[in-house]
Amino acid sequence: MANDKQFGAWLEAMQLGHPLTIAGPCSAETEEQVLATAHALTGGRVTVFRAGVWKPRTKPGNFEGVGEAALPWLQRVKAETGLEPFIEVATPKHLEKALQYGIRMLWIGARTSANPFAVQELAEALRGVKDVIVMIKNPVNPDLALWIGAVERIARAGIKNLGAIHRGFSVYNKSPYRNKPKWQIPIQFRQQYPSIPMIIDPSHICGRRDCIYDIAQMALDLQYDGVMIESHINPDGAWSDAKQQVTPGTLHQIIHRLTVRKKQAEEEAFKKNIEAFRRHIDIIDEQILELLADRMKVVREIGEIKKQQNISLLQPGRWRTVVERAVTFATQNGLSEEFIKSIYEAIHEESLLQQRKNGAKEL
Repeated sequence: MANDKQFGAWLEAMQLGHPLTIAGPCSAETEEQVLATAHALTGGRVTVFRAGVWKPRTKPGNFEGVGEAALPWLQRVKAETGLEPFIEVATPKHLEKALQYGIRMLWIGARTSANPFAVQELAEALRGVKDVIVMIKNPVNPDLALWIGAVERIARAGIKNLGAIHRGFSVYNKSPYRNKPKWQIPIQFRQQYPSIPMIIDPSHICGRRDCIYDIAQMALDLQYDGVMIESHINPDGAWSDAKQQVTPGTLHQIIHRLTVRKKQAEEEAFKKNIEAFRRHIDIIDEQILELLADRMKVVREIGEIKKQQNISLLQPGRWRTVVERAVTFATQNGLSEEFIKSIYEAIHEESLLQQRKNGAKEL
């Protein structure tokens, strides 16, 4: 992709506020619901109104949005409240209709961004379109290259006003989140493209209301450029994703509580203090890596024994014991079960690879 510095100016140019604050219902259900929610969201820091018009649902038969009928409602939202409408487009036909109704802020959803063919079709449809903002959600699966690929396809179509939305990643094992944040992936994205604005979608990460603030604050602590939170005039009666939506009143409370951190410290004493802690972390990291190297050495020796006895790599009973012991010890020391399990999954995968290299029989 071309020099990404050209992609970072739209946030300030649009004067949408910093951090950018987007709110609105999961789905545009009725004109009354859309307008009531929009009016209730005014008077605070919300500057963009999101609403699902076409809803990509996992199973057929669920509410899939009212479609084009909602677009005039969003025109009224802008005329009456000044909030900028923001909708998801998944096909060139969606894009055509959005532009026809004057909607200039668009996002590409997680299911679409996971499909290079679909993204390329949207990129071709966007070619030559001026003055639009396109934000790309991370794909449902934790694949950084796929996310970057979607952004680059849209960029190569000539779209300069780009942004990224971190909405978490699907998981199959038990998790406190609907979609795991997996913070390292968006961090790596930002390292590669620091000028592309990134916002957090805590509603889809949490899947419930009670952790929205914590996830949003974490994102701002990581210097994200804004938040997108689902808000409905009557969340419990919502036609889709009711549990993760909040009332406009609650939304205003969440936004008011959020703190934007300074990017750099100015006080010399603080800098020296934090550097001392960072040096301590560096030393601990070296010790962790040395211990992991020692562990893998023992793993390779086990692999040699398995090879001699013609024993398969995978020993589920032993592995369950290892993880259970680690979780017990970790939780006693203030570490989360989810964190430890994720670490040990990576350790287990590498251990199997090390044993395989050493010649143990694979299942």
